[in-house]
Amino acid sequence: MNDKNIYTLEFNKIRELLSAKALTEGAKEMALSLAPSSDIDEVRLRQQRTADAKRLSGQKGNPSFGSVKDITGALERADKGATLSTRELLDCANVLRTARGLLEYIKSDRKFDTSLDEIFLRLSVHKNIEDSIYKAIVSEDMIADEASAELADIRHKIRKTNAKIADLMQKYTQGGSFSKYLQENIVTTRGGRFVIPVKSEYRNEVKGLVHDTSASGATLFIEPMSVVEANNELRELSVREEFEIDRILAALSASVSDISGLIRLNYSNITLLAFCFACSDLAYAMGAVEPEVCEKGVVRLEKCRHPLIAEGKAVPVTIEVGGEWSMLVITGPNTGGKTVSLKTLGLFSMMAQAGLQLPCEKASCRVFDEIFSDIGDEQSIEQSLSTFSSHMVGIVNILKDMTEDSLVLFDELGSGTDPVEGAALAMSILLEVFERGALCAATTHYAELKAFALETEGICNASCEFDVDTLKPTYKLIMGTPGKSNAFAISEKLGIPQSIVDRARGYVDSGSRSFEAVIEKLEAERYHLMAELEEAQRLRREYEEFKRSAEAELEKRLGNAQREAEDAKKKARQIIDSARATSEYIMKQLDDAKKAKDSESFGERIAQSKKNIKASVKEYRDSNAEEDKDDGYVLPRALKKGDDVIHRTLGTSGTLLEDPDKKGNVTVQMGILKTKLNVSQLRLVEDGTVTDGGKKSTAKTYRQAVAKSFKPELDVRGMIGDDACFMVDRYLDDAVIAQIYSVTVIHGKGTGALRSAIWSFLKKDKRVSTFRAGQYGEGDYGVTVIELKHK
Repeated sequence: MNDKNIYTLEFNKIRELLSAKALTEGAKEMALSLAPSSDIDEVRLRQQRTADAKRLSGQKGNPSFGSVKDITGALERADKGATLSTRELLDCANVLRTARGLLEYIKSDRKFDTSLDEIFLRLSVHKNIEDSIYKAIVSEDMIADEASAELADIRHKIRKTNAKIADLMQKYTQGGSFSKYLQENIVTTRGGRFVIPVKSEYRNEVKGLVHDTSASGATLFIEPMSVVEANNELRELSVREEFEIDRILAALSASVSDISGLIRLNYSNITLLAFCFACSDLAYAMGAVEPEVCEKGVVRLEKCRHPLIAEGKAVPVTIEVGGEWSMLVITGPNTGGKTVSLKTLGLFSMMAQAGLQLPCEKASCRVFDEIFSDIGDEQSIEQSLSTFSSHMVGIVNILKDMTEDSLVLFDELGSGTDPVEGAALAMSILLEVFERGALCAATTHYAELKAFALETEGICNASCEFDVDTLKPTYKLIMGTPGKSNAFAISEKLGIPQSIVDRARGYVDSGSRSFEAVIEKLEAERYHLMAELEEAQRLRREYEEFKRSAEAELEKRLGNAQREAEDAKKKARQIIDSARATSEYIMKQLDDAKKAKDSESFGERIAQSKKNIKASVKEYRDSNAEEDKDDGYVLPRALKKGDDVIHRTLGTSGTLLEDPDKKGNVTVQMGILKTKLNVSQLRLVEDGTVTDGGKKSTAKTYRQAVAKSFKPELDVRGMIGDDACFMVDRYLDDAVIAQIYSVTVIHGKGTGALRSAIWSFLKKDKRVSTFRAGQYGEGDYGVTVIELKHK
């Protein structure tokens, strides 16, 4: 679309807001060059991608884009055989690492398909080259010793040579006969060689090579002869080190060149994904919704808010054009919001066609081939054009280029010239646009245009409301009603004498006065109807709220009643079963007693029967009381050593270290703690499921609860070793339950004591597969990255 219209409607500022949300350089550039599309399929695809990014963000949060930099220039240089810098190689590795992370993001916890899946799945992983770069390059200005065996050997020799030089220099700096010859007892460097500062008057007392002098000439920087050979060796090793580093960087650059196409494709797709999630973030920030997009049809924006006006100050308006009417004539006083309404219509149409969601309650938009606007003061001194002439030049171009699929916006059409001629010209221009089928919205003060809209079918009046009592606009757009300029009322309120205002009214012709009187009467009637409508809507809202709360309360009570009925039935069954069992037992005891009536031990048998009956009744009573107290859980089998269990109250997982004793007591390992529990406090876990009352129900609900609150990083900075290890242990428990196998512990660098304590703990932990210090961009030695074993 025409750049002039993009700037007139301030779509360029929307681009800037979008660019601020983008997390990569490429996505920022895409945002700043974003343009509306006139292809309906492209518009729908853009809207779908924004909506899907919003869904993914709501479900899993935004993925990490690693602050990916533009590496296209570096790849071109690598393809030509150039050696890339450490910064460029790290940026290429970052693209590979980010692509791998994005693939893990879309594949994990997958619940629905999206239009972004094909972009995610175009990403490729090359772990070998990614790892080789990160292994070789610690940071932008540091190559690791492990980059090559040769480099490790050279640096080992450099350290030995430095130590040798330090030993040789000690006889000059640490007391002894040479101290009196030195300005200071220090060792410094000049030209990459170790020297000592000697007083100029003792030049001949220290044998060696002079490399430099101080500005005053009082100090000579001398390399003692005893360290010349060692310095030569050090210099030679430094040259070899630089050569080896160049060789390593060249080899890594060649590796990057081998897969430059893959990296370039990854960068392109990462940029596109970052742009889509920037659109999603902007939609969240604006409180925006996805518009319904159609090729032909109504443009309806319900309670839309201009995105460049602060949220608290923006007054929602509803704008509609393209259904019963294809043209909207907006009238009202100055500063009443006419131009803002006009710009909102144009800007929202551009945003929808660019794939952005709209800050309103509901929106339907159509795709225009061009959006034309004639808004603002177009006066040009350079071209000797007045305001009116400049507007006419713009309108000539609009009439020449517009089609039936265009949107045309006019602000104060026909102003800047004689009112009578301006109104007539404005009506003629609007009729031309109307007859050619383009959608149009225009603002005006002319009464003739208000009458024109009332008399012409397919053209609708709209007005911006103004409160005469407070002399302030309400910024509400009223569809179907022409507005008044309120010039007389405003002037009178501001202090113009009544006599002047009355005389002015007399100058207005009777036809205009009658028309304004009709508008005033309509306005008063509208206010009355609006008040009644608002009251009716308020009562309806209150009724619906009461209905919702009453239905919720009724549903809650019905649910409680059903649960209570079920509990009562269960308890009644238990009581009946208990009574039946008790009665059967009593009858059996009576039969036995009857058979033994004539025996000598009859009395003893009767006493024993009474005792048995009492014990049986007590047993059934205790059993029922325990069932009332418990949740009905029954172990499916006896527990044994090695079983995985979950504490029934705490939800903590553990493993049995021994078989239960006769009383059901057993030792359980829960994390780093061993505790003694009774089997009645435990639930058995088998194959990822928890048995419950003899039936199996998955542990998915519990795992999801842990996973929902789980964070991929644990910060233990400031803790002592034991406390930190305890927190890490609990953290790893949660990670295993949540089935998350890569986590990070932040412990800071400091003296390294806390890191050593945590590493010692991790070496002994059977849940840990590997662990390492963070790489460049992850936190270096201030963090530890832990990989857990997969079960």
